[in-house]
Amino acid sequence: MIRLILNGQVAQLPQVREAVFAHRNAGAELEVLVTWEQGDAALLAEQAGYAGRSRVIAGGGDGTVNEVVNGLMRLSPERRPALGILPLGSANDLATSLGLPLMPGAALEAALHLSSRPVDVARLDDRYFLNMTTGGFGAEVTSSTPKSLKRLLGGGAYSLIGALKAWQHHPYAGRLSWAEGQSDASLFVLAMGNGTQAGGGQRLTPEARLDDGLLDILLVRDFNSLREMLAMRRELLERPRKGEFVETFRTPWLSFEGADDLPLTLDGEPMSRTGFHAEINSGALELVVPEDCPLFSHRSNGAGESWSRAAS
Repeated sequence: MIRLILNGQVAQLPQVREAVFAHRNAGAELEVLVTWEQGDAALLAEQAGYAGRSRVIAGGGDGTVNEVVNGLMRLSPERRPALGILPLGSANDLATSLGLPLMPGAALEAALHLSSRPVDVARLDDRYFLNMTTGGFGAEVTSSTPKSLKRLLGGGAYSLIGALKAWQHHPYAGRLSWAEGQSDASLFVLAMGNGTQAGGGQRLTPEARLDDGLLDILLVRDFNSLREMLAMRRELLERPRKGEFVETFRTPWLSFEGADDLPLTLDGEPMSRTGFHAEINSGALELVVPEDCPLFSHRSNGAGESWSRAAS
């Protein structure tokens, strides 16, 4: 039996209902549970493990996926069902980067029948994330973009709000520590990627892989003039290991201590922290992905050697 956890805001979409009925008529053992308020998706995912469900499908946006992941991670590894994704949000950053279908019918087909593969899950203090955590300006944009505008413009809403806020930003001072270094920084943007993109298609951490035991880190330091901003944008395109404004590296953990609250988004969900510790839990979850998914450092050999079984 497979459990589909549907965000209540999208549960009545005709395409979703048609896809569910079509697969049930074709013989799929699919139970559908709908969320009512925050926390429901995590609870329903956790209960699925205790009920012996083989697979849980998160139906909603990146925030719904994040909540389901947090519910699954409450379970012991032997009770943890595999996770499929039915992308129904405004950005769908994780599903897009995984190469999953975005139309409900094809997406549910994939979530039901593709094989699963073990992936790393990142943790920031007591919260888990599968795709990416951003901090600073990018998190400000995500948290200040109205949900109605996200639904209307999709990923373009983030670019619009970002342009409006670009000259109103303020830096976030603090000290960063990681496995091979430490640095004092006045941060403009921080990204910690287990996946590669966030904010409606921004590829902030393109070297991230879901099975390498590492976070891909992007640090962008503050700028004080138009000239420095242009230099920063050039460095962002080049992604230097250690530039004047941009630094990139990969690490199994990263900590931050600041003087003021740093706005953060975990898979698009807003929060803030004065300090935090983020780390990778290697191979902690089975994720349903296409065979040619680009976010793995080790590809399948085609014979299923590195893959789990498909859902029956």
